[in-house]
Amino acid sequence: MKLNCLIVDDEPIARKGLEEYIQEISFLQLTGSCESAQKAASLLEQQPIDLMLLDIRMPKLSGIDFLRGLQNPPLVIFTTAYSDFAVESYSLDVIDYLLKPISFDRFLKAAEKALDYYSLKQKSTVDPQSDYFFIKCDHKFEKVHFDNILYVEAMQNYCILHMSGRKLISYITLTHLQNKLPSSRFMKVHKSFIVAVDKVTGLEGNHLTLGSFHVPISRSLKTEVAKRVLGNNLLSR
Repeated sequence: MKLNCLIVDDEPIARKGLEEYIQEISFLQLTGSCESAQKAASLLEQQPIDLMLLDIRMPKLSGIDFLRGLQNPPLVIFTTAYSDFAVESYSLDVIDYLLKPISFDRFLKAAEKALDYYSLKQKSTVDPQSDYFFIKCDHKFEKVHFDNILYVEAMQNYCILHMSGRKLISYITLTHLQNKLPSSRFMKVHKSFIVAVDKVTGLEGNHLTLGSFHVPISRSLKTEVAKRVLGNNLLSR
């Protein structure tokens, strides 16, 4: 398996360094290299890209704004000389955040994370008739039954699956996991939380209770969550 890579950086020396790193890694393949987000947008339309190495501070359009505007972005590793945007980058589901100058060892580690995530994504299609799925945790695949999930919590690029009696931590984004969970049974109630609707035992203010657990509700989703949780089962005078 090879990941098709696109380098987007306005600095020629930075592009050259990344190109040399890519050539040294067997599972990476350089598909394109450009100096602006505008040219990157054109390349993304012309050929399949699996991994984009994206600078942040570039003329006219920053890497962050460019990524936000993409409908179906590839996997992304930010490569930048500035640490200011690290926290913001996590909300964009990027694979890693590399600070220049980037050592080969650090680049290789980020590339391996991208390969692991890509491989997991390829293998994680859930049969709609199935009541379980497998997820990678601590270098092994764990079987997870939908019935056992209470809620899912996002932690940067990881997700914690809270279940009856145990929890699993996996290198996967909340968005990707949400796409694999049946919407008839699960609902995103906050930017960092998905709950099993039938496991909700109470609703108070901006929180749901699931047994002894408390999960926050986004203000913008409060009405939708209440409607979904209470449904036609609300008794009142």
